[in-house]
Amino acid sequence: MKIAQIAPLCEAVPPKLYGGTERVVAHLCDALIDLGHEVTLFATADSQTKARLVAVRDKAIRLDCSHLNSELAAHMTMLHEVRRRADEFDILHFHLDMLHFPMFESIAQKTLTTLHGRLDLADLPGCYARWQAFGLVSISHSQRTPLPGANWIATVPHGLPPALFPFIERPSRDYLAFLGRLAPEKRPEVAIHLALRASLRLKVAAKVDVADTLYFEKVIRPLLGSPLIEFIGEIGDQDKAGFLGNARALLFPIRWPEPFGLVMIEAMACGTPVIAFRCGSVPEIVEDGVTGFIVSSPEEALIAMARIDDLDRERVRATFERRFSSNRMARAYDATYRRLLRGGLPDKMQESTP
Repeated sequence: MKIAQIAPLCEAVPPKLYGGTERVVAHLCDALIDLGHEVTLFATADSQTKARLVAVRDKAIRLDCSHLNSELAAHMTMLHEVRRRADEFDILHFHLDMLHFPMFESIAQKTLTTLHGRLDLADLPGCYARWQAFGLVSISHSQRTPLPGANWIATVPHGLPPALFPFIERPSRDYLAFLGRLAPEKRPEVAIHLALRASLRLKVAAKVDVADTLYFEKVIRPLLGSPLIEFIGEIGDQDKAGFLGNARALLFPIRWPEPFGLVMIEAMACGTPVIAFRCGSVPEIVEDGVTGFIVSSPEEALIAMARIDDLDRERVRATFERRFSSNRMARAYDATYRRLLRGGLPDKMQESTP
């Protein structure tokens, strides 16, 4: 098949530092090529991919500090180029939420749209009801909850290439890890309090978005004075495997409807178990008592932290390889593409389960 992957332009594919959607697109492109497909990636020029790259912007918007930028203008320019060349492809796979809907309505039947974000926003139901012709893919079953009537045709969990995160059999195990954004819904302050209550070291590798600066200054910075807490800042793939792989466990104390949570499977790939709060996709990703523990309170989290060494790191890695490899993700998308090309969408309840 000739497949176009259309990525957001805020980050390179894969991102240089923090970023989830563009990282998944990168792994998907490479894995689809390994399956024998011809893949063209529409993205920024600083992207790295096995696919044929169509560079529609010179660099990722977030890291372009040379001047003021318009995300909307950049994406509209990209969509115009994709629409102009649409006849070159069998499938157009979008990762832009609903931005492309008006421009591609007449050829919706050859498009697939993966939704990567939260869907519990007030204006979304009307939008997805208006453009029902576009087939949608969820990245977890729980992500669908706010939009049960949308045109869902599959659930495809994210995947990673196993070689990117080598299994670490004997980590240092002298610290817990928190990786992600320092944002209220991620609750890094809960991770810090848990580490302090357990008298364990915690390393925090995270970015601070402009919107979260006040939260960081008022809530997080005052907690960084303890010698048990080490704030590393934002890290990229080159440092992530060592950071996660040498941790005793990943703390994931979210309080929002997390659509997936890529960091959970990144930790599992290294053999590192996850202690995650029961919210959003967590019960679909973490196998309680196998790849980590699912908890509902700080008290349950402390009990889980005391039991974390009981888990078998080799089994954590093996579970990742079985459920969350990039090859598995690509094969699930391949099956969905083929259904589209046959001219009939599957039942809305049909899903690709791990």
